Amino acid sequence: MPRISIWFFAVAVLYSLVGMGWGEHMAMSHDHSMYPAHAHLNLLGWVSMAIYGTFYALTRDTYSPRLAWVQFGVSNIGLLIMIPLLARLLATNDESLGPLIGIGDMLVILGQLLFGWQVLRAVRAR
Repeated sequence: MPRISIWFFAVAVLYSLVGMGWGEHMAMSHDHSMYPAHAHLNLLGWVSMAIYGTFYALTRDTYSPRLAWVQFGVSNIGLLIMIPLLARLLATNDESLGPLIGIGDMLVILGQLLFGWQVLRAVRAR
């Protein structure tokens, strides 16, 4: 398995454990005010990262390793900016956090665009 796949799976597991712990905390406290941030963490952190890892494992002969590592960095930095700031926004209703959340969001979108480029490379290679 390519190293990039292992790293995507490793962070996916980490995000899923944090998401599960966060969900358990919300359930025990009966405070579900953070569910939007929790859902974003699970979907973008656990699900997307696992899909990326699977894709790179299956297309090891057609993807660009350098671009895959850029996508890994951009996607994770974006997620690490977006999720804590979204949680803070939900907790404080501080609208000034919106543009900062947007930076994280744009990085996550850029990571998805890079992934889309890798998918197109794989399709063209077939």
